[in-house]
Amino acid sequence: MSEENVEIVRSVYEAVNREDWDAVFRDQSPDVELTTPPGPRGGTYRGREECQGYFQEWLTAFEEVNVEPEELLESGDQVAVILKVRARPKGSSAEVEIRNGHLWAFRDGKAVSMRMFPEPENALEAAGRGSRRYLGY
Repeated sequence: MSEENVEIVRSVYEAVNREDWDAVFRDQSPDVELTTPPGPRGGTYRGREECQGYFQEWLTAFEEVNVEPEELLESGDQVAVILKVRARPKGSSAEVEIRNGHLWAFRDGKAVSMRMFPEPENALEAAGRGSRRYLGY
């Protein structure tokens, strides 16, 4: 099942780049949880409406955004991702690049949660290293 989970995660990021919200949430549980780092909008968002609202509000600050998984680590029912985000803020010609980590959890073929980590390596550590396998994008 973990290979399928990796493919689901890849397809989510591709759909985010297209802002295809139906495709983003196709393989997620109706009560999916998104946990973001502490900060002004930090916390836990539940369900499609709250999660989609979080991302859509974040996207309003940018003309262009591209998310690209650099590495994926599958660990049973979890997929850790090192993610590169390139964005161009509205009214600017400058491009911002951010690397962070995401940790997805799955149950019965559906994503049930995604946690964000400002430090990419923390997502990998949260998944555990052991006999895990890195998958390139």
